[in-house]
Amino acid sequence: MKKYLIALVVVIGSIAYVVTQHGSAAADNGTLAVPVIGQDASGTANTSGITIVDTPSTPTPVASTPTPTPAPTPTKVPVATPTPVVTPPKKTTSGAYVDGTYVGSVTDAYYGSMQVEAVISGGRLSTVKVLQYPSDRRTSVEINQQALPMLITEAVSAQSANIDAISGASASSPAFIQSLSSALAKAKA
Repeated sequence: MKKYLIALVVVIGSIAYVVTQHGSAAADNGTLAVPVIGQDASGTANTSGITIVDTPSTPTPVASTPTPTPAPTPTKVPVATPTPVVTPPKKTTSGAYVDGTYVGSVTDAYYGSMQVEAVISGGRLSTVKVLQYPSDRRTSVEINQQALPMLITEAVSAQSANIDAISGASASSPAFIQSLSSALAKAKA
């Protein structure tokens, strides 16, 4: 059984080799080489198991090797030296805002007024100062002492006034955001 299997693999391999080697040359002259298994060129049976390919009677033309052309000689192309463009220094460095201090609008925080000041440094929001907040009631003072530092931290981290309100500071949070939004609008580059 092994002998037949090996013989089959050899025959299939031979067919593949003959087709790839002779098929392209025969196709050049308009004929197709067809492998004939088990027969020789005269048509008689071949018992050796060797594949014989029936090739066309006309010789295959041999392609001539083209004469290599010399490589072109490189020529020097003059390159213009770029002249530096001098631009005046800008106030912004690499951020979305112009450096400076910007005061936001006074907004209603229900129990009083809220106003903040945005400090821009290096084109970024560096800190927020609270100029005024509701402070005439003890509860308002307690709420704002806890909520305002958190609002400032969030705003600096977000580099905008697009922040979440603080739970328990339902009047101060929107007023802070609104005042900071107006300050940052003035600071836009």
